[in-house]
Amino acid sequence: MTKSLSVKTTSALIASSLLGALALSAAAAHAGPVMQPAESEKCYGVAKAGHNDCAAGAHSCAGQSTKNMDKTSFVYLPAGACGKIAGGSTKAM
Repeated sequence: MTKSLSVKTTSALIASSLLGALALSAAAAHAGPVMQPAESEKCYGVAKAGHNDCAAGAHSCAGQSTKNMDKTSFVYLPAGACGKIAGGSTKAM
């Protein structure tokens, strides 16, 4: 009886792992541009790795930057806020 319980548990863990992997790949496949909120501007060079809204040709888009303060990745900020942040720019560098 312990042997069959072990096989069932193992099968459930494998199925769970596969479903998790599929969910992650599906989420990554749909990472597109984030819609620009009203009265906002693109601010380049201030996003943390993986927390960008999109980029200027460096990668396909949202959440895909691989380094902090990437000068080609941007986040949307309220208009006028980018100029107040050290390293922030409204143009890709």
